[in-house]
Amino acid sequence: MRTLIFAALNRSRTTFLTLLFLMVGGIAAFQAIPKEANPDITIPMIYVSMTLDGISPEDSERLLIRPMEQELRSLEGVKEMRSTASEGHASVMLEFDAGFDPDKALQDVREKVDTARSKLPQEADEPRVNEINVSLFPVLSVGLSGPLSVRELVTIARRLQDAIEGIPEVLEVEIGGDREDLLEVVVDPQVLESYGVDYDTLGQLVARNNQLVAAGSLDTGAGRMTMKVPGVIETIEDVMTMPIKVDGDTVVTFGDVAMLQRTFKDPTGFARINGEPALVLEVSKRTGANIIETVEKVKSLISSADSQLPDELEVRYIMDQSGEVRDILADLLNNVLTAIVLVIVLIIAAMGPRSALLVGLTIPGAFLTGILVIWGMGLTLNIVVLFSLILVAGMLVDGAIVVSELADRNLSDGQSVTSAWGEAAARMAWPIIASTATTLVVFLPLLFWPGVVGEFMKFLPMTVIICLIASLAMALIFLPVMGSLSGGKRSRQAQETGRLGNAYRGVLAKLLSAPGVTLFGVLAVVAVIYGAYAEFNHGVEFFPSVEPDSAQVQVRARGDLSVWERDEIVREVEQRLQGMPEVKALYARSMVSAGNRMAPDVIGVLQFQFTDWDQRRPASQILEELRERTADIAGIELEFRKQEGGPADGKPIELKVSSKDSARLNRYVDEIRAEMEDLGGFVDVEDDRSLPGIEWRLNVDREAAARFGSDVLGVGSAVRLVTNGLVLATYRPEEVRDEVDIVVRVPNNWRELDQFQRQTINTARGQVPLSQFVELTPGDKVGSIVRVDGQRTVTIKSDVEPDRQADALLKFLQDRMPETPEGVTVSLGGENADQKQAADFLAAAFLVAIGLMLLILVTQFNSLYQTLLILSAIVLSTAGVLLGLLLNGQSFGIVMVGMGIIALAGIVVNNNIILIDTYNHMRSSGMDAYSAALETGCLRLRPVLLTAVTTILGLMPMVFGVNVDLLTPSLGIGAPSTQWWTQLSSAIAGGLAFATILTLLLTPALLVLGNRAGEWIRVLSSRA
Repeated sequence: MRTLIFAALNRSRTTFLTLLFLMVGGIAAFQAIPKEANPDITIPMIYVSMTLDGISPEDSERLLIRPMEQELRSLEGVKEMRSTASEGHASVMLEFDAGFDPDKALQDVREKVDTARSKLPQEADEPRVNEINVSLFPVLSVGLSGPLSVRELVTIARRLQDAIEGIPEVLEVEIGGDREDLLEVVVDPQVLESYGVDYDTLGQLVARNNQLVAAGSLDTGAGRMTMKVPGVIETIEDVMTMPIKVDGDTVVTFGDVAMLQRTFKDPTGFARINGEPALVLEVSKRTGANIIETVEKVKSLISSADSQLPDELEVRYIMDQSGEVRDILADLLNNVLTAIVLVIVLIIAAMGPRSALLVGLTIPGAFLTGILVIWGMGLTLNIVVLFSLILVAGMLVDGAIVVSELADRNLSDGQSVTSAWGEAAARMAWPIIASTATTLVVFLPLLFWPGVVGEFMKFLPMTVIICLIASLAMALIFLPVMGSLSGGKRSRQAQETGRLGNAYRGVLAKLLSAPGVTLFGVLAVVAVIYGAYAEFNHGVEFFPSVEPDSAQVQVRARGDLSVWERDEIVREVEQRLQGMPEVKALYARSMVSAGNRMAPDVIGVLQFQFTDWDQRRPASQILEELRERTADIAGIELEFRKQEGGPADGKPIELKVSSKDSARLNRYVDEIRAEMEDLGGFVDVEDDRSLPGIEWRLNVDREAAARFGSDVLGVGSAVRLVTNGLVLATYRPEEVRDEVDIVVRVPNNWRELDQFQRQTINTARGQVPLSQFVELTPGDKVGSIVRVDGQRTVTIKSDVEPDRQADALLKFLQDRMPETPEGVTVSLGGENADQKQAADFLAAAFLVAIGLMLLILVTQFNSLYQTLLILSAIVLSTAGVLLGLLLNGQSFGIVMVGMGIIALAGIVVNNNIILIDTYNHMRSSGMDAYSAALETGCLRLRPVLLTAVTTILGLMPMVFGVNVDLLTPSLGIGAPSTQWWTQLSSAIAGGLAFATILTLLLTPALLVLGNRAGEWIRVLSSRA
């Protein structure tokens, strides 16, 4: 190392230019690197979707789910397979183990789906395989509303969709609330009866007249002519002239018996923005694209198209992530700058302006080098990376301070500038490398954190490791070169003669005279802190709760309600909640069927976009007012949910109850919910069982139908004529992306239940009423069937009351859980399972880090006692972590505080390593243990305080939730960007402050105590 250091000094211009290139490259990388709020993580899930219009949930389970499960269950690495069967649709969600290869998993799933395709009904649509990717979620939602017809809104939305998708950074644009096109052939059943039209023959006739004919070409020897038989339906006129009945020379066409109209399929929901009918353009960016630039280009395109849009159309940006990203990045960059300024101010006060300038240059040098490497690795600049820079800001100067402080002493002793800096770097190289290595090995295991939480948080250890390695080069290579080029001599700053130095020497001398008493005194203080935390702690949580930018209200109601009845209920709730000044936009949707992540009885969702956090009340108070406004609406339940940040998803309590016996399964779920009701503390409890309802079954007497020359297929065609329409063919108009179904339907006033009693069917015996062999009976309705790993499963989810802790409530529930019936299994999922996984991993990572540090420290000192002495400081510093949380009113976050303790372990050892290395150096020069410990403490007082206080100061804005903008200037308190990291910052700052006291007072005492113990052992062994 010495050779490398002096080689850099001898080629100082080359070294300086290398530093300059790194900083310029870092600045360029900072401009180019994609910026986003949350890290772009791979969710270990793949989704298989299957569709077969009109089939029941039971048939969906039998015909679609089971064959697909049979193939997919043989896939390797599948953690959970969750299937859902509903009317006309089936899906299989595959959750893979952490660390899976998404490309290989996707390929394997597609191969299995292709194999299973032959086992599915021929009428089913082609199964679709989708990878769930956070980067594909919308970054901008554009609401289009106004007093326009549905057709006008849809046409405008589709034009804008095509234009926006032409932007290179945009991946796709989905239209929320878009309607599916339909060519409806409305016929009077009596007219069809009079012509004796057979429904099945009708479909075959249309299909044969809607064919793409490959007619080939004709080569006559004198030329080659291409032949074409136009047979594909292209316009409505083509359908009007389509023959449907031939009797001798008489041909009956659709134009003779029907009315054709371009329309949409029956609505399955409605959308409104601020009370007006609306469509929403949901814009997703490409992976790696800069979110801020992407959104700016979309807004610019819409602005340029404004002159071509109707004056009545109102365009609103209701979910703009770029604003959130811009604010978060600005806040965190301000905090990075504040941390740097605080560190430099402290160094100036302690070491003088020249040393401060040299040491301070290592921070941007390490930062910019780190960003250059991160950009080169293809990563993004997000909130985790930026906080990592804040966390590491004070740590980056540790090595530089130690080298600068020793170089200052060398200059005072008369050495030349080059020799002073070179010898200082060479002397402290191995202690600095060892202290940096101990920090690195602490963060190293965090790179292997499993699950979505691990994918989210791995950017922190990655950034810290890169920046610390860069800081090592700054301290040992670039700083000595800059110091040698700065020239001049400095007068030694004698901290021993200062008030602080004299006071410290006096205290330390007394403690060293009674090291045993010092140890017991520290242990007593630690015990008091632990006792105080046990009594006055603020509970446990999985992930920090952050002030949201949006919230939603889920409207829940039961009953076989039509889409218009559902919308009327949602509209009533919507009217109650409008007019709040703190709500920028209110986006309301009603729906026939809830999404996969919602309870089955959800009939509508109201999404609120809040104004900026500093211009409104907290979201909890706004939601409380929303509850009060809707408290007297009878017959419905309202569930109020804040936007969740980070990897946390869903409700904190989740129970999965599985059984092959549906009746036994439902009874046990009822028992669990009754126990939850008795315990109290559980709110917004839901399960995904099918809702009670009625379905009408047309039971066909096959024998009777056969007598009339009919069958089930013919009956089904007659029924579809009254319900969704009988699909005859498809065609593709110029202005539509997808194929449009051509369906035959009866008029609106015929689409009712009684029509089945009057409906007739054409048979060999003529027109026969369906009632001759079809019986219409009511039955219990099955909304959806959920299967987990091949078994029917009911999932119970619940929130908890604000003053209750989820883990404690869950423990109470487990203790009082009803006895599990035979054939029924219960497992925990959701946040609790993630919390346990995170806690287990962090505990294991902590043990691995301790083991790696043990190897490094034993290698450095060749002493087990001194190694264990350093490691004991890590254990004792946890009292400071709890004290920091207690003083700052923070709960114990499993993720953040767990990471804080692990990070603290790497930071705490640094000063101990330098201090013990100095102690050993003095002992080797002939000093006794007491004098060596006393002189070491006094000698290392300033660098120890500087390195510790710089790290603590760098975290202070986050600890107090303060955002300081030094350029404007302005001051903000409680910004959401700081709320993310308050727990972690409080844990590290409190632990490091306590550990610094231990380093300066307890470590020298334990060195003396160890020496005395060694002498006692030698005396006893010599006597023996």
